[in-house]
Amino acid sequence: MASQRTQRIADQIQREIAGLIRLEIKDPRVGMVTISSVKVSPDMGYADVYITVLGATLDEKPDATLAVLNGAAGFLRNQLGKALQVRMTPRLRFHFDEVTLRGNRMATLINEAVKEDHLRAEARGDVASDE
Repeated sequence: MASQRTQRIADQIQREIAGLIRLEIKDPRVGMVTISSVKVSPDMGYADVYITVLGATLDEKPDATLAVLNGAAGFLRNQLGKALQVRMTPRLRFHFDEVTLRGNRMATLINEAVKEDHLRAEARGDVASDE
């Protein structure tokens, strides 16, 4: 469990990094990036930044985007150090957040299954109107 301090710093890093990526990273390989979460190590040595990219799927991970962001991690850390009021700015490590995509995929599958069940029941005449 993260302490309140590391959680507060993680939240601030998430906000700052999102703005820095939007304003400072001009590489065309970086798509529409969302910072889904940040986990800061207890010793503040590292911050693992989890991203999603608009249009990315589990089959097509955004390797180019991750390469650019991990390549720019030093620059982003430097900029982050100016914004954070901490003694030591953590090193940034960017990761693709599969959890969000897997959750969206599961929600889609569940909705499709419910819709199919409803259509089958309607075809048999088993369903009373909900409206």
